Amino acid sequence: MSDKLSSPGAEKDTDMTRYSREFQEQIARKMMPPNSQSIAKISQETGVSTPTLYAWRNRYRSQGHVVPAKPEDPQGWDWKAKAAAVLKTVAMNEAEKAEYCRQNGLYPEHLQAWEQVFEEADSMRGPVNAGDIGAERKKVRHLEKELKRKDKALAEAAALLVLSKKVQAIWGSKEED
Repeated sequence: MSDKLSSPGAEKDTDMTRYSREFQEQIARKMMPPNSQSIAKISQETGVSTPTLYAWRNRYRSQGHVVPAKPEDPQGWDWKAKAAAVLKTVAMNEAEKAEYCRQNGLYPEHLQAWEQVFEEADSMRGPVNAGDIGAERKKVRHLEKELKRKDKALAEAAALLVLSKKVQAIWGSKEED
């Protein structure tokens, strides 16, 4: 059949390729820091399709593992990977954080900066109450109404311009007389 079935850890199950949990974990570790290999590279090496690898990556992310979207640069990590890293290290002491950073290809400064960004975002959001939501909805309705009015005025102006050009084409302009 295909060489997927001969991949290490692959088990045949009624005409479909299934991979053992150990094999999936091994591949996921390749995606995680410090290895941080790209999905395309892992797919070439193992013969596992890229959609399958993306599904595994997403599953491991949802379980709280740090599997960045752009593994080559910690600043290019998506917010979910950054949040997972911050959450895992928030209760650690400095030595444990340093070890975690070494294992994941980070600097402690990355974690501090990300933590600060999350704290600022949380403080900027502020409490939300029903009155604020109602006021925002009212503002949106007003803006939508204003937009419709302006669209109608613009359409009317365009129609008048077209009509004036047609009148000039039929009767000529005043300058020709």
